[in-house]
Amino acid sequence: MKILVLGAGKMGCFFLDLLSFEHETAVYEKKPERLRFTFNTLRFTTMEEIENFKPELVINAVTVKNTLPAFEEVLPHLPDDCIISDIASVKTGLKEFYTECKHRYVSTHPMFGPTFANLNQLSHENAIIISEGDYIGKIFFKDLYQRLGLSIYEYTFEEHDKTVAYSLSIPFVSTFVFSAVMKHQDAPGTTFKRHMNIAKGVLSEDDYLLQEILFNPHTSGQVEQIRSELKKLLDIIDNKDEHGMSEYLAKIRENVRANL
Repeated sequence: MKILVLGAGKMGCFFLDLLSFEHETAVYEKKPERLRFTFNTLRFTTMEEIENFKPELVINAVTVKNTLPAFEEVLPHLPDDCIISDIASVKTGLKEFYTECKHRYVSTHPMFGPTFANLNQLSHENAIIISEGDYIGKIFFKDLYQRLGLSIYEYTFEEHDKTVAYSLSIPFVSTFVFSAVMKHQDAPGTTFKRHMNIAKGVLSEDDYLLQEILFNPHTSGQVEQIRSELKKLLDIIDNKDEHGMSEYLAKIRENVRANL
């Protein structure tokens, strides 16, 4: 299959590495200096090259902010039967875009970013495939993700957004609060250093990505739960309520066990 990847960032190069020995691959990148990291693939910087290549599948791997503009730029230069796809962690506007465009599509979300995941060992990671997509496109990504050892879940766009609001907004907001109140430690403990490393990783993400995850319409309810729990904990601390603290610790330990 002829596969065109949009964007030669970490995830774009990751997919090129996966696919380039079984398919004829090409990458389109506006920053030519990034192309020096690609291997065994054609390197494009113009629309004319894309037209001549005639891809059968396009994988949009640019940043969340540029996902829709990248599609709009390349769409007029694709064959009518080309399947278009995205791997965006935020699907805002994509359902409407796919509904209006005349191409078959598939939308997936590898639930591992290059910030924390070991891209060489993904057997404990997950991936979501959007159920509204093209059947052939879904089969392609399902096979690819299975070969990586990922656990695969099929959700609608709506179900995906709810999952992202829970799985990303809670740790992101918790990290923001930690970062906002922390101060320099000459001799930090192990737990502090681990939280610090998580904070560095989260805050290295693109601002637009962080914004869109937190502006997800389902995020507010999740953040409200954090505020409610903080209030309960603060009441226990202020009252030095040993019994209340014991019950609270038992509750959250059981919650952690139930989610392992």
